[in-house]
Amino acid sequence: MERSLKIRLWIVAGLLTAVGLAFVYSAGLYWGSIHYEGSMPFVWKQMIYVGIGVTSCYAISSIKTPFSLTFWFWLYLFSLVGLLGVFIPGIGTTRNGSSSWISLAGFTIQPSEFVKIALLGFMSSVLAQTKKLEKHHIWLLGVIALLPLALIILQPDFGSAMIIVCGIVFLLFIVGLPWKFFLLTGSLCLVGIVGLILAAPYRLKRLTAYLDPWQDPLGTGFQSIQSLLAFGPSGLFGYGYGDSRQKYLYLPEPQNDFIFAIFSEEMGLIGSVVLIGLFFAFLVQCFVIANEQQSVANSYFIISLTAMMGIQIFLNLAVVVGLVPVTGVTLPFISYGGSSMIATWVTIGFILQTMNHTTKGA
Repeated sequence: MERSLKIRLWIVAGLLTAVGLAFVYSAGLYWGSIHYEGSMPFVWKQMIYVGIGVTSCYAISSIKTPFSLTFWFWLYLFSLVGLLGVFIPGIGTTRNGSSSWISLAGFTIQPSEFVKIALLGFMSSVLAQTKKLEKHHIWLLGVIALLPLALIILQPDFGSAMIIVCGIVFLLFIVGLPWKFFLLTGSLCLVGIVGLILAAPYRLKRLTAYLDPWQDPLGTGFQSIQSLLAFGPSGLFGYGYGDSRQKYLYLPEPQNDFIFAIFSEEMGLIGSVVLIGLFFAFLVQCFVIANEQQSVANSYFIISLTAMMGIQIFLNLAVVVGLVPVTGVTLPFISYGGSSMIATWVTIGFILQTMNHTTKGA
């Protein structure tokens, strides 16, 4: 049972990664040749990231000793140091107005992608060792969560912060906190979101562009409109692999957050349904592994991680088809980006690692 679960997860993750590589090549080939002439093509860089991610996954999944609360505490502190690093001159790197990256020895890292794992691992371990949740436990968990969230919002990276909040809420929900807690915190979060939108004009512009992108078709609404123009004419089977129109300087940076628009344009509705089915199979497989756990901490950890990844997948797809405002989150396995790809495979490594010592029947 354990071996078959691992094999199925490897297969589904491998298929999604292969699709991602194929469409990073297709979506980014022309854009890269125009804007990054002379540099390594996106797909070659992505293959390097995949190699690092898969190797890390295998190394983590091979560890036999269970990860303790002490391990998660130090990993959490290390992730906070990484988040602080983006604000250090000479180390932190700013892109599109967001200081979310660290540049070291020629490599660029986005710490917020990795803090998700450390934060949920630490909180899961704390919750598992708490026999009965008291008010001081909730305050402690609040401080643990707010420290990285505050640093991420300061970058600013509103999309990553929102995904992490969703993962935390799901974790606290499965622990069994009362509904009044979620109503109170939900109200506070709503007030905070409104305040953040009003504090940053570009967020308000994104909201108005979501409501009516044609109000500013050459500005804030441009990306959303071009994404919809990719979906509209694609039909059941699309134009065919490599034959997208929108990737030719219409849809900005098509290999990144909006890569699903190019995928749909080339593969059509049928291909899009198949891809969503692969994502669904991946998430179901992770939930099955969580259900097989004897360790409460591992079960909490896997369920919250899987829920967070599911929310990120949904948000990306919803943004691309115009259901929600632009949030700037990547599509796991598919979008171009080293930190996203490596963090995704590291997440799989931690999920597989839990099966070495706590799976039923193992």
